[in-house]
Amino acid sequence: MEAIRVGEERRQLFAATRDLPAVTRDGVAVSLQVNAGLLVDLPQLHASGADGVGLYRTEVPFMVRDSFPDVAAQVELYARVLDQAEGKPVTFRTLDVGGDKVLPYWGGTEDDNPSMGWRAIRIGLDRPAMLRQQLRALVCAAAGRDLRVMFPMIAEVSEFVRAKHLLEREVQRQSAKGGEVPARVETGVMLEVPALAWQLPTLFDLVDFVSVGSNDLLQFLFASDRGNPRLARRYDILSPPALSFLLSLTRQADDAGVRLSLCGEAAGHPLEAMALIGAGFRILSMPPPGIGPVKLMLRSLELGPLQAYLHHLAGLPHASVRGLLRAYARDRGVSI
Repeated sequence: MEAIRVGEERRQLFAATRDLPAVTRDGVAVSLQVNAGLLVDLPQLHASGADGVGLYRTEVPFMVRDSFPDVAAQVELYARVLDQAEGKPVTFRTLDVGGDKVLPYWGGTEDDNPSMGWRAIRIGLDRPAMLRQQLRALVCAAAGRDLRVMFPMIAEVSEFVRAKHLLEREVQRQSAKGGEVPARVETGVMLEVPALAWQLPTLFDLVDFVSVGSNDLLQFLFASDRGNPRLARRYDILSPPALSFLLSLTRQADDAGVRLSLCGEAAGHPLEAMALIGAGFRILSMPPPGIGPVKLMLRSLELGPLQAYLHHLAGLPHASVRGLLRAYARDRGVSI
């Protein structure tokens, strides 16, 4: 009964913060956004008080169908997503299939290591007709509205260049036939493959935004299959190597003036979100239930001292600094 009472009190507290700004005690604003994949997820965008949809997983509707949706069906879907967002920004990630995301009607091939196999943008660039159909639908659906498109699993800048070119061709095609084009088109990538981190100066000249995909990035960074139970708790995003990597990304993005966000499960946990904000992230996208707890944490946090402490932690020879960060939050009254 006590646990139920405490849970209800926290839910009421989260509800009370719904319309309050996501700002630290020392005045730093952070945009809290939601991840979504189906139309039924969209009401949570408004119920949670989130700023937008930082990641719309377009493959999810494809996975629950028994055939590949044509352009008209996709246009209807994406237009409804934008309608339900009611003017809040939506970032559409192009199809990220392959690996553990199987389309029931897709032949594909068997990969010995599917997470690092033929998936996501690799399929899209090898099967450009399929990618162009999706991009065509997104362009049509966003007629007169802003369109944000994010390409997943980019390992080389050249892959982004090819994908962006396909999107530009679809915008030109829509215009040439007299159709209404989006009011503005922004393009970006998910940074999941560590190789891309060594191409950031070139990449930043070409993109409008970058979003770190923490789930895949961590397994590639540590060469650790996140689906393997023997390794599930072995490597931690709250570890010196991971924090050092993230600090490097935010520093370079700030220097280049490029918008950087993080999408993933980690963003929805207050302790991890505290570290990510301390590392320089100002946009976090998470499952909708995470918005309330993360906003509550954020509003109790003084960011300045945490930033200095995080740089100290990144230099320690520890497997994880999770315990140290938890103690830091407890000692300073940060709600985690």
